[in-house]
Amino acid sequence: MNVVDAIAHTMKAEGVDILFAYPVNPLIEAAAKLDIRTVIVRQERIGLHMADAYSRLSSGDKIGVFCMQHGPGAENAFGGVAQAYSESVPLLVIPAGYPRRLAHYYPNFNSTMNMQHITKWAEPITMGKAVPEIMRRAFFQLRNGRPGPVMIEVPLDVMNEEVPDNWQYVPSFSAKTAPAPSDLEAAAKVLAQAQNPVIYAGQGVHYAKAWNELKALAEAWNIPVTTSIEGKSAFPENHPLSLGSGGRANPRPVKQFLQEADVILGIGVSFALTAFGVGMPKGKTIIHATLDPMDLNKDVPAQHGLIGDAKLTLEALSQAMENHSKAPAAARTQVPERIAQIRTEWMSEWLPKLTNNEAPINPYRVVAELDRLVDKDKVVITHDAGSPRDQTTPFWQATSPLSYIGWGKTTQLGYGLGLAMGAKLAEPDKLCINVWGDAAIGFTGMDFETAVRENIPILSILFNNFSMAIEIPIMQVSTEKYRSTDISGNYADMARAFGGYGERITDPNDIIAALQRGIAATENGQPALLEFITDKEITISNE
Repeated sequence: MNVVDAIAHTMKAEGVDILFAYPVNPLIEAAAKLDIRTVIVRQERIGLHMADAYSRLSSGDKIGVFCMQHGPGAENAFGGVAQAYSESVPLLVIPAGYPRRLAHYYPNFNSTMNMQHITKWAEPITMGKAVPEIMRRAFFQLRNGRPGPVMIEVPLDVMNEEVPDNWQYVPSFSAKTAPAPSDLEAAAKVLAQAQNPVIYAGQGVHYAKAWNELKALAEAWNIPVTTSIEGKSAFPENHPLSLGSGGRANPRPVKQFLQEADVILGIGVSFALTAFGVGMPKGKTIIHATLDPMDLNKDVPAQHGLIGDAKLTLEALSQAMENHSKAPAAARTQVPERIAQIRTEWMSEWLPKLTNNEAPINPYRVVAELDRLVDKDKVVITHDAGSPRDQTTPFWQATSPLSYIGWGKTTQLGYGLGLAMGAKLAEPDKLCINVWGDAAIGFTGMDFETAVRENIPILSILFNNFSMAIEIPIMQVSTEKYRSTDISGNYADMARAFGGYGERITDPNDIIAALQRGIAATENGQPALLEFITDKEITISNE
């Protein structure tokens, strides 16, 4: 067995059933021979984004894998790997590499050297007999500890080398850790005695599948819950204790309750400070529960640290809190009512935008109608960078785990299309939606053709205001002469040209019917792109 065949057999043993790829890489044919589906994209970044969503939607049980050619293919893939690294997504990246005699020769692109700072683990295969141990290391890194991309570079002159004949690959396993009992006791006492605690839940809750444990703790102790964008849908947002999701834009209850909190429990979060996350107010007692000790006291000072898997942590914390009086929790019986009151006041202020019936269409109206129309238990939704993110996150009510793919650190335009396609492959029976703008489609729109060719019937909601509107307040210099934010295009026509369903909507009265037609197209197996001609809305919810 040669190297690429051995890698394919390893993938098969690890349960990999799809290989996302861009030619040329001999691994594509090796995988196809083992009935691993190959999905060929139009550019490398989209393939990585598809693998990204595939891993997230399976909570790491199945690993998304992407391969590409050496040199320019690896160079083009850099951004997608960096995105997965910033969002802590476990995916396997397998670039071809220059022959060993050229691998370190300027100006050849050496993936191992250049990607080691944006991967959890990066290693070249320098000889055939090393394949068994390298693949073992790769999958154990993918299934253990803080999630992140792992890269294995395969030089061209190594691909046909033989591996040991007697090699039998043993699939990897996942080992969990839990916080120290003394740390749990200290944190339990603080949280149980808190007067106004808030739980801030992140993506680690998804990876640990700790949704029930999070809900049980919140309900038992009457603690309101908010989430990061990555953690959105970890707690049902129609629950009386839900504050909503906090990002650059957020519902009013999020910031108000965080400001009033005396204790904040961060579970499954890094507490990284970014321009796209809700900031933690100062002067609070912070209990930081995370899988990675590198997160502790990095950006947000914490008084208590709990290191371990989110599910094990929540189980143990709940048990430890049973030793304490529930009098403070009983005193918070009015919390759900207060959350509802604040949310109602906030929503009433936004109602003019959410119900706007003027043309050009207000994007908030489209989000509101979509939120009301679909079956939330049968949907996975994501968004793109900039305005679509800020317009979707506060007003989309996520009610089922992993029904929303969020992100909020590195923000590459065009990310949402690949995420939606990867989600549809992971959840073929669900309606998978991406919300993006006319700036984002300019980056990755050609891969709508991939959705058509590969029979991936997603629903693309495009806001076209013929402008990069979020940049307008920044670019006010000489606006009559220097229109740096102006762009144009007819993207419904593009979708039809690719063989998909495309429709341009200009009348607000057509929004609901158009959404229904787009959804029907996906149910008939056809990718759909609904192009809403919108105004240059730049207001966001960030009180």
